[in-house]
Amino acid sequence: MGQLDGRVAVVSGAGRGIGRAEAERLAEEGAAVAVLDLREEDVAETVRRIRDSGGRAEGLVADVTERDQVEEALQACASRLGPIGVLVNNAGILRDNLLFKMSDDDWDMVMATHLKGTFLCSRAAQRYMVEQRWGKIVNTSSTSALGNRGQANYSTAKAGLQGFTKTLAIELGPFNINVNAVAPGFIETDMTRATAERQGFDFEASKTAASARIPLRRVGQPRDVANVVAFLCSEEAAYVTGQVIYVRGGP
Repeated sequence: MGQLDGRVAVVSGAGRGIGRAEAERLAEEGAAVAVLDLREEDVAETVRRIRDSGGRAEGLVADVTERDQVEEALQACASRLGPIGVLVNNAGILRDNLLFKMSDDDWDMVMATHLKGTFLCSRAAQRYMVEQRWGKIVNTSSTSALGNRGQANYSTAKAGLQGFTKTLAIELGPFNINVNAVAPGFIETDMTRATAERQGFDFEASKTAASARIPLRRVGQPRDVANVVAFLCSEEAAYVTGQVIYVRGGP
């Protein structure tokens, strides 16, 4: 028996990295998982992995910044799998640059994906949760919310998600809906590798340098974040809401 047997979960940005690990972890707990992402091939791969492991999954292709696409995707999820009870808002992008080099598009795309995307998915999903008087929403912030050079857009968006999380916890708490956030530190993913290489850094050297600064002396893996998300979506966290949990290998 899994903690989420009979529940339906939607994970955005689930085609790769942290989102894929979260989708797989929730499926291990018995949830039927809707894998939501932009790239059809990435969605298909995550769905395949879940099904090959004995889980139940459906793929949804949508741009989280577009209201109609989000609402159609979640309606499709409900019709195929059942009423949505769990939402993990993980979709995100990076457009790093120093402020004087940052374009309007760099700013707007990051804000739209992280903030508007989380807003649209949450608004669409909470309808199903309110009807059931049960729900779990987990948003993805970051240690960058505390400030990080070259990430004025990303840091601002991730800090905004913490305020969004705490506000939704207040609004949705009376309907037995828990809303929390995870804030990962250095997690080894394709995106962090691509970012390092784009900036001209050797990724393995970057990992080694980061590990030396982290109390646990290693960088994080997607599964490290997925395990915390699985806890927050379980009944073991029934009295936890409005919290931001830093998954960074140290204080």
